[in-house]
Amino acid sequence: MTLEVKAISSKLAREVVEKNHYLHRKPNCSFAFGLYYNWRLVGVVTFGTPPSHHLQISACNSAPGKVIELNRLWVDDCMPKNTESRFVSEVLRKLPPFIVVSYADTAHGHEGYIYRALNFFYASWTDMERKTPRYDYVVVGKHSRDAFRCGEFTRVRRQPKMKYWTVTGNRREKKRTYENRLLA
Repeated sequence: MTLEVKAISSKLAREVVEKNHYLHRKPNCSFAFGLYYNWRLVGVVTFGTPPSHHLQISACNSAPGKVIELNRLWVDDCMPKNTESRFVSEVLRKLPPFIVVSYADTAHGHEGYIYRALNFFYASWTDMERKTPRYDYVVVGKHSRDAFRCGEFTRVRRQPKMKYWTVTGNRREKKRTYENRLLA
């Protein structure tokens, strides 16, 4: 089995993710990598700026621009067990020094097993400290941001997600990033 990890264009990554990932939405994409099996694209992982600037500041007050989000991971179901974690592991080695955050979407049955296998740090749950619940406005087949344009929507309580993070770079860069994050 010949597996190869390559940087791919953001355009290709967005098209593949929109077609194959369970969210069927294009991600914010600063870095994109593809997993090839015998010259066939069988996996995509994308990284981008997190939608919340507060997340960047809380993760690294001294350099919030050094915080990126692993926002999409898709690997074809025909691939063997542990392919996702091997793929992401190799991609993380190819990235420059960053603090990488990601979420396990429990509403879709994701528990963060890949992040745990990769020794990501568990950060907490989203919205756990909120006193009042948050809601999304859902239109079937559309994103919640389009709900008010359509007129017909359903109010659905937002499910909390598990947050994880790790640091990329060589040993010296990782140490420096950990120290800056802990001092911030």
